[in-house]
Amino acid sequence: MSASIVNQLISVQPDELRFQFELEKQTFCDLKVLNNSEHHVAFKVKTTSPKKYFVRPNTGVIQPWDSCIIRVTLQAQREYPSDMQCKDKFLLQSTTVAANIDADELPPDTFNKDSGKSIEERKLRVVYISPSSAQENTEDEAFKSSSQNLDTNSNQALQRLKEEKDAAAKQTNQLQQELDMLKKRKNRSGPGFSFPFAILVGVIGIMVGLLLKLTLSSPSTESE
Repeated sequence: MSASIVNQLISVQPDELRFQFELEKQTFCDLKVLNNSEHHVAFKVKTTSPKKYFVRPNTGVIQPWDSCIIRVTLQAQREYPSDMQCKDKFLLQSTTVAANIDADELPPDTFNKDSGKSIEERKLRVVYISPSSAQENTEDEAFKSSSQNLDTNSNQALQRLKEEKDAAAKQTNQLQQELDMLKKRKNRSGPGFSFPFAILVGVIGIMVGLLLKLTLSSPSTESE
């Protein structure tokens, strides 16, 4: 979605009307008009092709800091425009009005510049989107979402492998320290090879083998 275009009185979102164009089918686009002032603001929508579009509401009054949704409907068309390009334009006019006035009570000269009132104007262009383009955008978004999920899962798996490797290395270090202590005791007590010492050596061998296996099987963190 396009960024809001901020005027002194109102902001409009989006800043262009995008229609998914299909033959013999109506389509619509919603405009959100926000009153950014402490005044009551009246608006009016005009277009260069009034027979092609249905605008509701085309006039209205927005209370201070409030908003209004304008739905613009593109009538069913019998042929595609050249290169899917549209030259239609919309004009959104706005001006401050009295607090006690309704849209049905707006004077005829409300949006007449010759009356001396300050009239703000915002031009909006029209963009036609083919169904195939809309489908491609949907597929691209789905692919991006899938890729992000895959990256997240890969990072989590890599993190688990690193934690397991760190735990195995820590355990190996502890066993190595115990082995060194046993060697010192053995040297002090004289020659001999106890059965617990043999078990400890075997456990250390298993842990070292596990650490080497984790190191060789973990995925590479370098970029291809």
